[in-house]
Amino acid sequence: MPWVTIIVLNWNGLADTLECLESLAGLDYPTYEVVVVDNDSTDGSVEAIRARFPQVTLIENGENLGFAGGNNVGMCYAMDQGTDYVLLLNNDTIVDPEFLTTLVKAAESDPSIGIVSPILYYYDEPHTIWCAGASIDWRRGVTHRLRAEEPDDGQDERIHEVDFVSGCALLAKSSVVKDTGLMDHEFFLYYEEADWCVRARAQGYRIVFVRAAKVWHKVSRSAGQDTPLVSYYMTRNTLRFLWKNLSGGRRLLAVFRHTVRTLRTILSLWIKHRHSKARTDATARVRGLLDFVGGRFGPLQDSQLG
Repeated sequence: MPWVTIIVLNWNGLADTLECLESLAGLDYPTYEVVVVDNDSTDGSVEAIRARFPQVTLIENGENLGFAGGNNVGMCYAMDQGTDYVLLLNNDTIVDPEFLTTLVKAAESDPSIGIVSPILYYYDEPHTIWCAGASIDWRRGVTHRLRAEEPDDGQDERIHEVDFVSGCALLAKSSVVKDTGLMDHEFFLYYEEADWCVRARAQGYRIVFVRAAKVWHKVSRSAGQDTPLVSYYMTRNTLRFLWKNLSGGRRLLAVFRHTVRTLRTILSLWIKHRHSKARTDATARVRGLLDFVGGRFGPLQDSQLG
């Protein structure tokens, strides 16, 4: 069986990471290694992981490199070890014991398949779909999670080609890393996996979603997960993603349309909602627009978004 290196990125997520590692210990796949990349946690994660899971390879970064940078460190390690596949897996996930076997079989079934993803359910609503791959509307400059919020009917077991898949659970052949390169660390957080998949498709690889492989993700359906920091990175990085992957008139039109939508949202937050949380969110979106225009990428340089 091909060798798979599973990369779990951790940043102050002790409880979630331990539960994720516990679920990975039950995999039925025979040839894999788990690598935890720690982005300079301060919650005792490193010590606890080392004590509970001594068989896990632990890589400690001296700083928070974000999602892209942290996973890049793990992928460099995996490639140096001669792995056949890398699996990027969020630390706030729980996996089905058969999911990795199912993903690898799908990837091995066609040499043109480069990246595969399982179906992702809500952790607290285990039969409701969070993501089944994603699509890109280049004209409008937006992306969509496919089948999001739908109950799973369990009927369709086929492999479906999609525009990109979530970095929450993403299996890539080592050839994809070699041909496409690492993730763009300038995104830092959000849209790096979409950019990576687009680049892989440009190299001739297919991106597919595998319904029979199952993972549960601890993401809330409530708006409580939306924070000014998320608004900042989503605003800035959506525009960076469009600017980077389009050209000419299509680029200008997509960026213009997305900017107009963002400005409308900002005005709505300021006019209709006078409480401080809405105003802070609006300020974060303004900061995202300004940093995109100014070419300021990577991590947010300070935490003052209000």
